Amino acid sequence: MEMIKIKNLIHEYIRRDEEENVVDIKRAVDDISIDVKPGEFVAILGHNGSGKSTLAKHINALLYPGEGTVWVNGMDTSAEENLWKVRESAGMVFQNPDNQIIGSVVEEDVGFGPENMGVPTEEIWQRVEESLKAVGMWQYRKKSPNRLSGGQKQRVAIAGVVAMHPKCIILDEATAMLDPSGRKEVLRAVRALNMVEEVTIIHITHYMEEVIYADKVFVMDQGKVVMEGTPKEIFSQVEKLQKLRLDVPQVTLLAHELKKAGVPIEDGILTIDELMEQLDKRK
Repeated sequence: MEMIKIKNLIHEYIRRDEEENVVDIKRAVDDISIDVKPGEFVAILGHNGSGKSTLAKHINALLYPGEGTVWVNGMDTSAEENLWKVRESAGMVFQNPDNQIIGSVVEEDVGFGPENMGVPTEEIWQRVEESLKAVGMWQYRKKSPNRLSGGQKQRVAIAGVVAMHPKCIILDEATAMLDPSGRKEVLRAVRALNMVEEVTIIHITHYMEEVIYADKVFVMDQGKVVMEGTPKEIFSQVEKLQKLRLDVPQVTLLAHELKKAGVPIEDGILTIDELMEQLDKRK
């Protein structure tokens, strides 16, 4: 069974005037169908306004389909009786950790979700310890979140989601407000959860370097999925990505320019090591 199955999903934002007459209709998600298997690391790319955050909110049942169906862990998100079970299965980490952190001490904040779920007290503290260690923040458990860096706060936000034992974590531009060091911290923690705990990851981002380790990549434009494949397959199409107003990793762009200049190397180079290996073969 798929962890996430989306079939023919359509979502429209309807703007009305003071008399409730429809003034404007914007289709943010336009007939999307995707499947995500348990334990996969999936990246969703797209420029601002492409519909990727709207899609993310459907996976967490923050929005309901206008048309089509979304299943999370086999549950239809539009069925009201499934609401809390869907949100327990798929946890969301937002762009700004300050909007998600509510406790005055790190360990209390991380324990808030399990407490609301009715988890016994002894198990709550066990989960707090496990989740903080999983994201490398155990030594900060007694600190105030206000004294942490942006990357540390975001890892605490992730720990708060992990403590609820979700089968899937959705990161909705969760690294957008962080510096390069903070982004690396968060990605390292997320990859560890994916590889060690086999948590399904849906990573929505516009930083191309963050998706090179994904199992699958979806590229969105104007509410549609316009590209789908492995990172290597996606980044082999540099011109197409540029037409979609998306960047590519710097090393991928360098390799692409070298190939255009006549250097016989493969498409879709993702790392410096790959590029050096290709160039060494030509010596």
